[in-house]
Amino acid sequence: MRVHFIAIGGAAMHNLALALHEKGYQVTGSDDAIFEPSKSRLDKKGLLPNELGWFPERITADLDAVILGMHAKKDNAELLRAQELGVKIYSYPEFLYEQSKDKTRVVIGGSHGKTTITSMILHVMNYHDVKVDYMVGAQLEGFNTMVHLTEENEFIVLEGDEYLTSPIDLRPKFHLYQPNIALLSGIAWDHINVFPTFENYVDQFRIFTNLITKGGILVYNEEDATVKQVAEECENQIRKIAYQTPEYSVENGTTLLETPDGAMPIEVFGAHNLNNLAGAKWISQCMGVDEAEFYEAIATFKGASKRLEKIAESSNKVAYKDFAHSPSKVSATTKAVKNQYPDRKLVACLELHTYSSLNAEFLKEYQGALDAADVAVVFYSPDAVKIKQLEEVTYDQIANSFERNDLIIYTNPTEFKDFLFNQNLDNSALLLMSSGNYGGLNFDEVKELIR
Repeated sequence: MRVHFIAIGGAAMHNLALALHEKGYQVTGSDDAIFEPSKSRLDKKGLLPNELGWFPERITADLDAVILGMHAKKDNAELLRAQELGVKIYSYPEFLYEQSKDKTRVVIGGSHGKTTITSMILHVMNYHDVKVDYMVGAQLEGFNTMVHLTEENEFIVLEGDEYLTSPIDLRPKFHLYQPNIALLSGIAWDHINVFPTFENYVDQFRIFTNLITKGGILVYNEEDATVKQVAEECENQIRKIAYQTPEYSVENGTTLLETPDGAMPIEVFGAHNLNNLAGAKWISQCMGVDEAEFYEAIATFKGASKRLEKIAESSNKVAYKDFAHSPSKVSATTKAVKNQYPDRKLVACLELHTYSSLNAEFLKEYQGALDAADVAVVFYSPDAVKIKQLEEVTYDQIANSFERNDLIIYTNPTEFKDFLFNQNLDNSALLLMSSGNYGGLNFDEVKELIR
């Protein structure tokens, strides 16, 4: 098959391009900006466009498919040409469904925990040499790409994102997968630029549960009140399996998971990650891996990239970075690190970087999110607010939203870095939470602080 990608440089899109190339497809693509690591990875396989920009002449009638990325606009010259020629146009999730319609589709949904749960499942399958197709939102140890597609594998495990599908299809991505087995980890209002009310956001998960194939399975986190309500009210003809956080303890910085064979040390920690583990166990069992086999494999799981990832450690210092940005995840991550290191000073730094987190109305959702930290810092860039064409967020709005009198707030990257590098981190845990990089912070330099 000949497939052309419009916006090939995205994290998801370039991984799909690499997966199709590996599968033997003839792949081409265009984009107006391609950054690392996408650039090097595409170049290594000969898929990097020779020139940046949009070139309608690249769209020809003999293409089998065009895959349209969310980064492209509705008036994209290549998209208009494909529409004019009648070439079949797929969104990213549409194409994944097309590739997996004859497989057992396992879809992991929820406002948070999706990547970690998907990663846990893939780690377990890989440990036991169970071959599966997959799409996950982070680079995993032992896996070359974030997308893998074959003709022969029975299962495909998909991370089910609720954000929009493409510029010409405004459905949430996870509405297109039609899972045979699904999981809901948690529901906490996000993407407020697309879903203006909490109820509207929750509706997307109701639709998701109703799209599970008849006779399928829904695994859900009953500790999340909204998830529990959505699952229990769902009238779809499916089997429902509830899960909750398992018993565990922390001894000398090591988390011990209670199992039928006694306490077992594990690499991940925090109540939210133990909750994720419980969901991953049920999904793994639905895929044919029994409980004992799951525990054997999960003991060696170190976490997904950028998800509570330990970046440096010395005798009395440790540093983590985490993708956390939503209020619920910020709160869960901060509590997890404090519980893991109760006798250390916790310095928690949060960058407000997403559309939702920089919205003045949404900020009040962060009330109490940093309460577990001994030192709480918020960084945001006024330039990012302007780029997103939002109303200016003020110092007072942030201070009032977190309801913490000693909250430290920075808007200048240099001043934030100076603060960080002048901290005495002896007997401390440093937690950096962001989907950005604090205006250009070099994490390799941060590692030197811990040594």
